[in-house]
Amino acid sequence: MAGCCGHDAKFDGVSDDYKRRLWLVIALNATMFLVEMTAGHLAKSQALQADALDFLGDALTYGISLAVIGASIRARTNAAMFKGISLLLMGLWVLGSTIYRVFYVGVPEAQIMGLVGFLALLTNLASVLILVRYKDGDANVRSVWLCSRNDAIGNVAVMFAAFGVWGTATGWPDLIVAAIMAGLFLSSAFQIVRQALAERRAALAHAPAAMAE
Repeated sequence: MAGCCGHDAKFDGVSDDYKRRLWLVIALNATMFLVEMTAGHLAKSQALQADALDFLGDALTYGISLAVIGASIRARTNAAMFKGISLLLMGLWVLGSTIYRVFYVGVPEAQIMGLVGFLALLTNLASVLILVRYKDGDANVRSVWLCSRNDAIGNVAVMFAAFGVWGTATGWPDLIVAAIMAGLFLSSAFQIVRQALAERRAALAHAPAAMAE
């Protein structure tokens, strides 16, 4: 498969199979956003709400990924840059709201956190398996994989938070996990933006050489 490991060319998403898989993952993420945000409010869990926001962001950015498949390198890197900046803003929002909650710490419902976290984990593991064949690609494709991977990691973290809340009878494990997830958002944002900028520079450097031939 073009664009896999061992090839110089990066897979750009131009594949009917990849598009079908992406549509399926979008549907899964949109559904879990509604489920997890509702559960997060009911359970008073910052970690669940942070993970739900990630589901929403993924559904929206996967739609953008579909829209720019086959487009110019500029359009694809612009889309990746937008997704990177969106992840950055989500990370800052989660971090800021977590800091705010430090001064008003309630005890979340550990049972709801654990149950919904497990359901979200199953959903994200399915998404990861659906997309794993295409995890190596250009910045646009790579951003999709990173978002799916982040979700699976986030769900495991939410379940640990649920155990921590249950064991300590405090909200601190929930807040700590939310802060860790914010850091994961920020890290992925920098990775996506860095790759998009590198691909754009490479395309600009290649253009004069191609015109000279």
